[in-house]
Amino acid sequence: MEIDKYDIRLFSPDDVYFSRGEGGVLQGIVDGKTYDELEVYRAFPFLYATQYISIRNSKGEELGIVADVKDLYEESAAELEKELQLRYFMPRVTRVDSVKNRSDLWIWELQTHLGATRIVMRNLHEFMQYPGEGRVVLSDISGKRCEIADWRQLDAHSRKQLEEVL
Repeated sequence: MEIDKYDIRLFSPDDVYFSRGEGGVLQGIVDGKTYDELEVYRAFPFLYATQYISIRNSKGEELGIVADVKDLYEESAAELEKELQLRYFMPRVTRVDSVKNRSDLWIWELQTHLGATRIVMRNLHEFMQYPGEGRVVLSDISGKRCEIADWRQLDAHSRKQLEEVL
């Protein structure tokens, strides 16, 4: 029976095993076949951080989908989450110091879990995304991104800065 390349294969925890190879490269066993290098992608990167994860070989060919990382065995889940954090590096905003509109640019001064940063946007509509549950993803004109996990949980000063832009 020939497999249709457009069929989506959902992996069970027994179908996949992930580990680290030389140099920290994600590797594993998928459907009984060993892969020295695997790539992972979020199918819905702004909506689901650990669900619907596309597993691909080193040529970028999709092998299948992990429906939810939490369903995997502990070691595989830890390695897959680590790989997702590396691929989708996005500092978390802990405080909004200021949001100002100057010369047709929006300038955000932010504190993140990794330190202070500045985000510059041409307009709010194109550079802000709202995946839900109070989460806001900010992008700037150079492609830098950061996220507010839940704007409602920020301190009073930060929420006040956000009043005019959310």
